Amino acid sequence: MKKHLFLLLCLYTSLHTYGQKAYKLQSPDGNIQVSVSLSDKIYYNVTYRQDTLLKQCNLQMELSNQELGNAPKLAGINKKSVDESLKPVIPLKYSTVANKYNQLLMKFEGDYSVEFRAFNDGIAYRFITNKKGMIEVYNETFQVNFPENYLLHVQHPGGFKTAYEEEYKHIESKDWKTSDKMALLPILIDTHKDYKILISESDLADYPALFLKSNGNNGMLSVFPKVPLEFGDDGDRSLKILKEADYIAKTNGKRSFPWRYFVISKEDGEIVENTMTYKLAKKNKLEDTSWIKPGLASWEWWNGATPYGPDVDFVAGCNLNTYKYFIDFASKYGISYIIMDEGWAKSTRDPYTPNPEVDVHELIRYGKEKNVGIVLWLTWLTVEKNSGLFETFEKWGVKGVKIDFMDRSDQWIVNYYEKVAKEAAKHHLFVDFHGSFKPAGLEYKYPNVLSYEGVRGMEQMGGCRPDNSVYLPFIRNAVGPMDYTPGAMLSMQPEIYRSERPNSASIGTRAYQMALFVIFESGIQMMADNPTLYYRNDECTKFMTQVPQTWDEIIALEAKVGEYVIVAKRKGNKWYIGGMTNNQKQQREFELNLDFLKDGKNYRMTSFEDGVNANRQAMDYRKKERDLKKGDKVTVRLARNGGFAAIIE
Repeated sequence: MKKHLFLLLCLYTSLHTYGQKAYKLQSPDGNIQVSVSLSDKIYYNVTYRQDTLLKQCNLQMELSNQELGNAPKLAGINKKSVDESLKPVIPLKYSTVANKYNQLLMKFEGDYSVEFRAFNDGIAYRFITNKKGMIEVYNETFQVNFPENYLLHVQHPGGFKTAYEEEYKHIESKDWKTSDKMALLPILIDTHKDYKILISESDLADYPALFLKSNGNNGMLSVFPKVPLEFGDDGDRSLKILKEADYIAKTNGKRSFPWRYFVISKEDGEIVENTMTYKLAKKNKLEDTSWIKPGLASWEWWNGATPYGPDVDFVAGCNLNTYKYFIDFASKYGISYIIMDEGWAKSTRDPYTPNPEVDVHELIRYGKEKNVGIVLWLTWLTVEKNSGLFETFEKWGVKGVKIDFMDRSDQWIVNYYEKVAKEAAKHHLFVDFHGSFKPAGLEYKYPNVLSYEGVRGMEQMGGCRPDNSVYLPFIRNAVGPMDYTPGAMLSMQPEIYRSERPNSASIGTRAYQMALFVIFESGIQMMADNPTLYYRNDECTKFMTQVPQTWDEIIALEAKVGEYVIVAKRKGNKWYIGGMTNNQKQQREFELNLDFLKDGKNYRMTSFEDGVNANRQAMDYRKKERDLKKGDKVTVRLARNGGFAAIIE
């Protein structure tokens, strides 16, 4: 009898150690597991098969009168499995996304719940509250602990005022101190085993964006910007925050909060292919989306609006003749839009009075004649101060707006993004956010949001290097569309780089620049260079302008974080291949297996490859053509800072 009692006591202790009970949730394929335990707080561990990847992580939310997750009392549990197909309005990776997950909903006394989801490629959780009236959120604890030393790929902003354009830093988790700068999302974790973990958020609405800092004990802790209460003047494109609240959000008491998610991969290419932001985002709110047309845009700012040559018999600059020249160029190559950046209006503060030398109305008329739409640049502050602006733009015939310099991610500005997206949709305008935070689901709720900057892109000139950009498919672009502005025709290796507008150049080979159009995802993709150079490089221009902006399928053929990536993307029955690499090796060689092609069909591949001298003269490329069929292998050689771009049809 005593022996039986002893065994029962041991069993009870193993399940209820210090009052803890583990609630387990597995991914549909059984590989990933979240184990949630309740004691003084809500803790969770994340494992992949038998490997513990995250340990004793903690989640809480502090309201003005209650701490959710502190001494939690479970009131009920609900489990379910979902297996559905989703069809994004703007498909940047797949035209059909499989959304398959297991869910654990834990209801607690005190009118709140925590919902976990386990997917085959990661996990996510969020808070849900069911309270009357408005609530004030003072803090939310997102605490992640690492069982071992991990390598973190992060961006360190100087503070909450940031354009999200910092270079990636690579730090060991044990070396990150509480006194060090915080990091912004997304961040990528290398576990020093087979696994990588991408952390970001989705369904961000009426709430500030999440930042992370070291918790001082080989882990990370959340930090949020507070709600701004009073603003002061700060020029034509910003406001100073003069006074902040004690809380991070004042919001409806009946709501779900943003998803905190972890994409977990065994192969680096799985991160490139992931669609987690979309799977967790709110569904599309627009009844009619037929007017939303993703496409290429010719952009004048990077090249200084200075076409030249025998066919340019006018003074180039911010004027009517120059923009007509851009429209003619766009029309010739089937480019959908031109962007008119700063200078189209007489003043940045007055969006109703065009610069008389530009004549926006004539350009809209001329563009319509040539099947080219006009996109207008604005500061966020000008949009905020002119409530009827989008209605006016719709009447003018403008197709989209590029809104710049938000540079914040507190609750007020997060709400501003949604207000703009909603109002723009009402007047059939698409939006490209610059000076912006990363995508976090709004672009699926309002699919007229075609892109966000929030990236160290080509406008950084010599500060935009392949050594940094090769991380983008695994981090920034892995969470949503990215306006990087590719398409440079003057290519240089880093040690000889010299460039200023109007003779703007990029670091990386010509083939590298062309490949970016295939690799990088954006609903509106810029052609950043001068029409003059595009005319002179006609075969390259023809390739770049036929690369789609939306896709049916993506396959990561070769991928190693921070070193190289080669992807194949399908649109209809055509395949495109794009590859890029960093500065570490003089040359990399890959043998690509083309078994994704259809049986019994003959294909023709046209490729643009690094030339034999591309290591020194980055302009050197070779155009090649060859016949292919399923199962054939293709050898690809990438020079340092090089690329490979191809179409298979």
